Amino acid sequence: MSSFLRKLEHKVADAAIRFFLWTMRKLPYDRRISIAGWVSTNVLAPLTGNRQRIRENLNLVMPELSERDREAIVHQAPETMGRVMMETYSAKEYKERLAQAPIVGPGLEALTKAHEEGRGALLVTGHFGNYLAIRGGFLARGIPIGVLYKRMSNPYFNAHYVSAMAEFGEPMFERGRRGMSNMIKHLRSGAFIGIVHDQRINDAPIIDFMGKPARTAFSAADLALKYDVDLVPCYGIRQPDGSYVVETESPIPHTTAEQMTRALNESLERKIRAYPGQWMWTHNRWRDAGNDTSEDRARVKKRAKQ
Repeated sequence: MSSFLRKLEHKVADAAIRFFLWTMRKLPYDRRISIAGWVSTNVLAPLTGNRQRIRENLNLVMPELSERDREAIVHQAPETMGRVMMETYSAKEYKERLAQAPIVGPGLEALTKAHEEGRGALLVTGHFGNYLAIRGGFLARGIPIGVLYKRMSNPYFNAHYVSAMAEFGEPMFERGRRGMSNMIKHLRSGAFIGIVHDQRINDAPIIDFMGKPARTAFSAADLALKYDVDLVPCYGIRQPDGSYVVETESPIPHTTAEQMTRALNESLERKIRAYPGQWMWTHNRWRDAGNDTSEDRARVKKRAKQ
């Protein structure tokens, strides 16, 4: 019975999402993006408890904020999430705009050279701005970026969400042993892979992020070292007028997986502090990270020797 109710719940939720998306797509592009941001901020965030989660995370890692600045971020972060979702489901119009979006920064030269030489590369970002801006921007220039994705818990929503994501570049690899294996083959063939780095992984080592301990996977750095490819931090940053700029940073120097992962965390932290309203503060990013066990310390020490 519980399985039936869960299936029904998923179907109802997906039907509501599909209806909302269908309605929004009847509107002009700029209008639908704006409304999606408003709904996310003023309807979904209060209902889901996201506002409180954002406040808690801000109080943890940015306690110096004034109440006014903190509350501004509490509203800006859900707005970013709503805009990103509608941009994802507005692929035609969004990609047309991304074709005009500038790609800047020192990482562009390294990535262009890697592409011309047929070498793979890892483009690393976070749940910041809109990471699809990176994929769409490079795709418009003839460079597709494959990605590893996590299947959504709602299978009905997952089906069309993955299809929408694929509009911004393929292939798409589902997280798991088989998906990881195929992704590595793709990387070794000389292709680019995009990785969203700021997810909490239960058994990952603990290193600092935003000045607080957070479980952080070393996988991106491990891959860069093992297959000798560039590890380039990239960010799709939303501008005040709603357009995007894709910023690329210099490739992270190859040292150890731990040092490189710390550098990735520091890179993302700089962007978050510069544009705090563009990061997904709803993540439970620092949960349980204070429980640094001997196993955690041994894991980091072992990796440092590799």
